[in-house]
Amino acid sequence: MPAIVLREGQTVFDAEYAVQPRQPDEIPVRVITAGICETDLQLIRGYMGFQGVLGHEFVGIAEAGRYAGQRVVGEINCSCGECEACHGGRGNHCPHRTVLGILDHDGAFADVVYVPEGNLHPVPRQISDDAAVFVEPLAAAFQIPAQVDLSWLKRATVLGDGRLGNLCAQVLRLQGCDVEVIGKHVEKLALIDALGIRTRMLKDVTLAPTADLVVDCTGSESGLETAMKLIRPRGTIVLKTTTAAPDSPNLAPLVIDEVTLVGSRCGPFPAAIEALAAGQVRVTPLISGRFPLSEGVEALRQAIERPHLKVLLDVN
Repeated sequence: MPAIVLREGQTVFDAEYAVQPRQPDEIPVRVITAGICETDLQLIRGYMGFQGVLGHEFVGIAEAGRYAGQRVVGEINCSCGECEACHGGRGNHCPHRTVLGILDHDGAFADVVYVPEGNLHPVPRQISDDAAVFVEPLAAAFQIPAQVDLSWLKRATVLGDGRLGNLCAQVLRLQGCDVEVIGKHVEKLALIDALGIRTRMLKDVTLAPTADLVVDCTGSESGLETAMKLIRPRGTIVLKTTTAAPDSPNLAPLVIDEVTLVGSRCGPFPAAIEALAAGQVRVTPLISGRFPLSEGVEALRQAIERPHLKVLLDVN
């Protein structure tokens, strides 16, 4: 079947790619629309050494199981269900897991993606296909309040004006934080301004330790270093950035200022779905390009080379 495949650092359109389920409980989901994520671009650069079908943000129609015939979205971590982590409710950190389109598991840039039934969530009628594609990254934004007590971290700075920075800013505002987004792109910051969230260009910011909470959504190896200059003593930095680059800053200031550093990844799908259904978060203004699956290689190239926010692939 048609798929966008990553092979040895090169993306290709394979019209006859053979996708097979990895486990007996996996459900075939016919993909309607999928979204290109910064992680996909990092995978192309060598992150995780992935080979196979890319894509982990999607909405589709379940073709079997309890949700057969319904629109669904899917959590990306496919855990074993048998180890200590899984029995302890930490399936996202199962040492035997595969990850859709990221680790040893073909993803959603294809006609069909196979997903464990327990990973699937039905999509309410009031959420459009385009909005449903954002459930996975929006859930990642909701992981911040799931991990961090925000009751005393009221002054929040989000670094990065891309799609994840935008979503994190909206979620933090829902939690009652006073949010500012710092970025490098006038047109992307304008979308955040339109939401009533304060923004500033990075070049205009004096890097001083005034924020209670800093969330790094830059997608850049320099993001943590900038965050360290903005966080006050005993504040909290949340890292959302993963890159293929190995360099890291001097971490001694984190020790000296007793800063809490939180790695933050996948999050709660029910919270994201509820927020979208209630209209509490705006996501469709982030869509800046769309292509048919057959032009997926070009879509990825444009996502890398042009200032896109969210590029969608229309599959079925």
